[in-house]
Amino acid sequence: MRSYFIDELNSEEMKKITNNLKKQNLKQPVDGLYWLYLPENLYTSQQKEHLKTCGPYYFAIETGKNWLKLELLIRAEQKIRCACISYATQEQRDFLISFAENLLQELNIFI
Repeated sequence: MRSYFIDELNSEEMKKITNNLKKQNLKQPVDGLYWLYLPENLYTSQQKEHLKTCGPYYFAIETGKNWLKLELLIRAEQKIRCACISYATQEQRDFLISFAENLLQELNIFI
């Protein structure tokens, strides 16, 4: 699995991160896992075509004891397997990494 991984975070920083993710009302299917929905303007043509049957689309964000992992696989809410489920394009990847960098900056976490 390709991912953007941030580690060596302390417990105070992790608490700030998880509280912020919850405050943003990201869908949380299980403890420690959040869904960051991809804005529709970043969908690929195939994701747009499959939106009604597969979408919406999201990135999985996982939190651990001292780390944050943002998966680069774009998942579909309604299906597990389909051609529209794929690794992020450059634009989609930029969106995810900007989200992570802005989150850390907003919380004054410097690593």
